[in-house]
Amino acid sequence: MIKTLLVDDHPSFRDPLAFMFEREPDLKVLAQAASLAEAREAFADVGAAVDLVLIDLDLPDGSGTQLIGEIQAVNPEAIVLVLTAFKDEKWLARAIDAGASGILHKSVRVGEVISAVRRLFAGENLVSPSEVAEATRFMDGERREEREAKQLLGKLTPREKEVLQALAEGLSDRELARSLHVNIDTVQTHMGNIRQKLEVASRLQALVFAIRHGVVEIE
Repeated sequence: MIKTLLVDDHPSFRDPLAFMFEREPDLKVLAQAASLAEAREAFADVGAAVDLVLIDLDLPDGSGTQLIGEIQAVNPEAIVLVLTAFKDEKWLARAIDAGASGILHKSVRVGEVISAVRRLFAGENLVSPSEVAEATRFMDGERREEREAKQLLGKLTPREKEVLQALAEGLSDRELARSLHVNIDTVQTHMGNIRQKLEVASRLQALVFAIRHGVVEIE
């Protein structure tokens, strides 16, 4: 018996899948969840008994990739099969890198999902060596980019980070100057220093860079 946890925020997809699983003699649904928070709660209850977790990548409170490592830390024998509407290679690469054993697009029929589950438990690979290699190359590049970004962001002073946050809040130079109790020339000097340190050509590029790497927050 393959005991499963289904994690997907769309009941219209999850419920029929659970119904079809329960009709199979070798499949049993132990729990369902619609978010990362619900999945963590469910996994705390049934995680040790779970053989398979089917998980969507796009959940209301984050990416399903966040859950893959947590699952395998508690139950290393559990197999993770990703079901996603994403076609973007970066998401697929991240899922493979996180430890997913297989990835299926949500457009496949339920019978194909059931077949994929059985193939995984029969020892077959759903992800080809070339896909694994491509994911490895992508993640190596992404990690290198993240390291380089941290080095650049590490050059910013606390005041320059304040300027970026104010920029993210939509303040004009005049409003920013009043907020920081400095004159406009000083604000523009900060902006020039930020662009130089982040190696970007415009303040918009600087803002995008800062948001992407979590230096500022958008409410």
